[in-house]
Amino acid sequence: MVANESFPMADLKFSFAETFLCSAFAACFAEFCTIPLDTAKVRLQLQKKAVGDEVNLPKYRGLLGTMATIAKEEGLSALWKGIIAGLHRQCIYGGLRIGLYEPVKTFLVGSDYVGDIPLYQKILAALLTGALAIAVANPTDLVKVRLQAEGKFPVGVARRYYGTLDAYYTIVRQEGLGALWTGLGPNIARNAIVNAAELASYDQVKQTILKIPGFSDNVLTHLLAGLGAGLFAVCIGSPIDVVKSRMMGDSGYKNTLDCFIKTLKNEGFFAFYKGFLPNFSRLGSWNVVMFLTLEQAKKVFRGELYYD
Repeated sequence: MVANESFPMADLKFSFAETFLCSAFAACFAEFCTIPLDTAKVRLQLQKKAVGDEVNLPKYRGLLGTMATIAKEEGLSALWKGIIAGLHRQCIYGGLRIGLYEPVKTFLVGSDYVGDIPLYQKILAALLTGALAIAVANPTDLVKVRLQAEGKFPVGVARRYYGTLDAYYTIVRQEGLGALWTGLGPNIARNAIVNAAELASYDQVKQTILKIPGFSDNVLTHLLAGLGAGLFAVCIGSPIDVVKSRMMGDSGYKNTLDCFIKTLKNEGFFAFYKGFLPNFSRLGSWNVVMFLTLEQAKKVFRGELYYD
């Protein structure tokens, strides 16, 4: 068996440009479908525990409660805050991290390699492509988080940004061009790790499922592999994701380590798993939608679209 056979990126008939387009489209579609969950996740992560105050209950409580509160106070459309920046991010980050995965994996093992690629090589390839992609896309991630966090300001207080382009302009004007790469350290760590968890686990889980009698390369296999990728990614990436969201949404931290220490000291270890359920709901559903869309998009390019 050819080494790359199990992964949707693996068909050697596809150029990088074709894979990039399919990946960017699938990632953008998944982003649009699941961003309400991401908005709820960001609000929960940015919500800080009140020290010594048991009277004031947290504003946001749970996934559905957070979404309901946002919709009630700010309107249903507020759940899609940051969607334009999110689509910017997925066009760049989603296209690069997935589009580069197969070329990098092939480079690591050699173009003449035949057989199942070792898991550690898949993880290394995904770590590299995730880090490279987010280094390019970090400004879009920053603007997305800033816009999603806007609702946490008291009613009556003027908003900092009036749209995606205004956010880019305001950040550069007030904080400097380098501010667009705020939180780059934890963002690289988070996205490299999550990308490795998603792509390598999807690759490995799908490869394993296809070896089970009765299973074929169809929607059920893609669904199971996508859910597995999402679960693995959120378990590993949640602590880094919380630090990243807080650094991007709150400029009161000196650096990554300062944010980590303050969060641990003031709120305890489990603060790093704040928003775990919405994060899993988001990543799990995002991976399912993205990989299902990606697999079908690849078939469109091949002229082999069918419904399993």
